[in-house]
Amino acid sequence: MGISGPFVGVHRLPLELSEREHRVLRGWLRKQTASQALVLRSRIVLACAEGRPNAQVAQDLGVSRETVRKWRARFAADRLEGMVDRPRSGAPRKITDEQVEALVARTLDQAPPAGDSHWSTRSMAGAAGMSQSAVLRIWRAFGLKPHIVETWKLSTDPQFVTKVRDVVGIYLAPPENALVLAVDEKSQIQALDRTQPVLPMATTTPAKMTHDYVRHGTTRLFAAPDIASGSVIAQHYRRHRHQEFLRFLQVIDTAVPQNLELHLVLDNYATHKTEPVKKWLLRHPRFHLHFTPTSASWLNLVERWFAELTCRKLRRSTHRSIVELERDIRGWINEWNKNPRPFVWTKPADDILDTLAAYCTRINKSGQ
Repeated sequence: MGISGPFVGVHRLPLELSEREHRVLRGWLRKQTASQALVLRSRIVLACAEGRPNAQVAQDLGVSRETVRKWRARFAADRLEGMVDRPRSGAPRKITDEQVEALVARTLDQAPPAGDSHWSTRSMAGAAGMSQSAVLRIWRAFGLKPHIVETWKLSTDPQFVTKVRDVVGIYLAPPENALVLAVDEKSQIQALDRTQPVLPMATTTPAKMTHDYVRHGTTRLFAAPDIASGSVIAQHYRRHRHQEFLRFLQVIDTAVPQNLELHLVLDNYATHKTEPVKKWLLRHPRFHLHFTPTSASWLNLVERWFAELTCRKLRRSTHRSIVELERDIRGWINEWNKNPRPFVWTKPADDILDTLAAYCTRINKSGQ
């Protein structure tokens, strides 16, 4: 049976790149200031030049076949000049691509004048000879936020790689017939009472509370979420010594059936490594401790649960005594355990180590 239809005899346009065209397209992929549209078009043309059909290119790059056909044909007709957007109707652009590139480069590479710590739209507008609104539009287009600084810290633990692989391995492949608990302490939970009554939310008006408060003491919460089910074993203590940590281990030992092994992920507090703790662990061989690297508390899933406790309970609560605070937290944890939600770790250890290696490379090349 013959094949008929509107596409019979229609072949994709062959693409052959010169050495210069291949070099320019590859350069656009690496250029930090290149627009995302130009990068995508370059990927399409390079993929088509490899002889791949339109359908495969569209699937590989996550675009429609029509998009692939359009830019294959545009490049075949106009070569590199066809990769840029054609002029549109309306007033001509007042800011050229070269000016945009210079502004982005200045934002990334140059310090602002007058000893300022970071660029503002006003200072950049003066330096670049543009309006503040134009600077803001360009920064938004390239995702530049000079006013924001995120904090980070690299662990200097000599066993960092080993500990990361150990902890992530226990998350991704828990041992059989065992319970994996993420253990830590949330210290200095304050019983705070606002100096004036809290005003409830109303239509068009958010809830309001005074910025000042009265302290009524602090407590500490030891918590151990089960990474499989999300249920939490928790206990309040007023102090943080190895005695309190031992008491919490005993709480865990009582709460978990004796036929299960226990793998605890925890940090490097000195109270976790005292001689009494070591002797207790020798008498309870079903306990296995997995320590996170120093300065790497983000590796402990209990921190994510503490964030949930803070956002959903502590941040807006008011309490007039430690007893009232502890009772309120216990009630919230009991409700949590009625319908627990586990936090699932998904990132392999190799991906984490590759990301940190990239950070280290950037630091070494920063010249600071």
